[in-house]
This record gives sequence, structure tokens and C-alpha cells, in this order.
Amino acid sequence: MLCAVNYGMMSLRTNVGEAGKMVTKNCWDDDTEYDYGVLVGGLNQYLRLRTNPIGMKRYQRVGELEHIHKLRRPPPGEKLATDQIVGQSRWLGYTLGITMDNLVGSQCGAVVGLHPRDEEFLSGNAFNGVWYGDLESSARHQQEMVCASHGDYEALVTSPLTSGRIDNPDICLIYGTPGQMITLMNGLQYRNYKKYTFSCVGESACADSWGNALRTGEPSLSIPCYAERKFGGVQDDELLIALPPSYLPAIVEGLAALSRNGLRYPIPNHGLDKSPLSSMAKSYG
Repeated sequence: MLCAVNYGMMSLRTNVGEAGKMVTKNCWDDDTEYDYGVLVGGLNQYLRLRTNPIGMKRYQRVGELEHIHKLRRPPPGEKLATDQIVGQSRWLGYTLGITMDNLVGSQCGAVVGLHPRDEEFLSGNAFNGVWYGDLESSARHQQEMVCASHGDYEALVTSPLTSGRIDNPDICLIYGTPGQMITLMNGLQYRNYKKYTFSCVGESACADSWGNALRTGEPSLSIPCYAERKFGGVQDDELLIALPPSYLPAIVEGLAALSRNGLRYPIPNHGLDKSPLSSMAKSYG
């Protein structure tokens, strides 16, 4: 099976099982072998991203991690936040594998489906008096969090998309400024338009991004929370979108088309006191 996406002067071709290479299906039953070098190159060309996108993939058995090239594992007994796992892949280029035993608590594990949304999780006790002023509000927050389903996977790996360490991630994580994100969304909506609605659960906003994307398979844009910024290295001016890799070719193709129409990032400031007509004529004709 071949898929082609053209942007600028380049042609993106993705193949399934080329040259005898086994491509594992992700959780969406997608076994396409995407050319992440070209896709990430397109994202960087049109969006000028600060860091390269990363992939996140869950594995049904811990033993599957043994086959991942140069995989890092946290030291025995060390407890980390999922934000830190993602941050190390994003900023340092690490390929990291974890199980629930490596995570600091149920909040991190439940979002990615490594821990159940059990009675204690839903009670709100952990956040009561910290993030929320009463137990009812805290419990409601826990209930509103969108989490991946629990019970199917024992491990999770994050890695830069271009590393080739995980051949077909469940979702991709892209960080960017608000200007980069609206441009990305414009690219996504260039063809087969769809209106997207995003949520804000507040603290534990990873539920709005990778939790929602793992649950629904839909692009999920979020305002990263306090913990993501404190522990995961997310910058003050950054947003996050999580989405299955199948969306990437359409995004890059859309960004290329917008660029040809003169709609590019960074978005130039036309000026507050100057008529927009001259600038609009360049794109609208």
C-alpha cells in the first residue's frame, strides 16, 4: 500500500512492510510505515518548532520492551511523573520505557491506561484542599478527566518520531506556541474540514491531550498544566497537541498549500493603523 503527500518540491511516500521490515500496528490498527523524517521536516519547515515531535506507544507485555533499540529504563525504585518521561524524550532525545511501577502515582498512570480509575482515584482525596477547595470539586475533577482505557497494556514508551525506535506510535505529541498551533490547525483543516472542540480539565491537563487522544483517536489540543511545566519542561508560552500519526500527512500537505497562498508562520504583523486590503489581496486575489 502506498500513500503520497506532496509539499513544496518534495514528495512524501509511506509504505507498509517495505524491504521486509515488520511494521507493528498501533492501537488504531494502523500498520502504515510513515516517513517521519519527511513529516517532521515538513512540520519544522512550516512551523519552525522549538523541539521535534515525539511518539508515545503502549505495549501489551513488558517483555516487548527488550526488542527496542537503545531503550532507557528508570533506575529500580525511582518514581517519575509521566511529564518527565515525555520531557526527556522531547528535550534530550531519549527513548524511555516505563511500567506503572516507575510512575509516581495513580494520577500519571490512569491517564495513559496503566492504572485503573478506581475508587480512591475517583474520590478526589488527593487534590482536596490543594487544587480544589472542597472534596466535591476535587472528586468532580477526577471524574471529568479523560483517560485511556485500562487493562490492555503493561508498558509505555516515548521516543522522538525521527529516532525510528518505535515504528508506529499510538499518538504523536507536538509542542508549540499559540501561533504555531493555530497554523497547524489551519493545515489540518485545509481539506475535509472539521470543527474541533477542546477541553480544559485544569490541573492534570495531560488528560486533555494524550489522555483524550489515546481514548478517542482525535486531535487533542491542551493548555499544559502546572505539573507539566514544573516537571516536564513545558515552557510558559507553549501549548500541546496530541494526535494519531495518521493525521500528520494531511497537516503537512495543508501547511504547504497555505504557504503557497502566502499564509505562513511566523505570522507577520501588518500594523494596527494600516488597511488590511493590500495584504489580503496577496492571498485572496
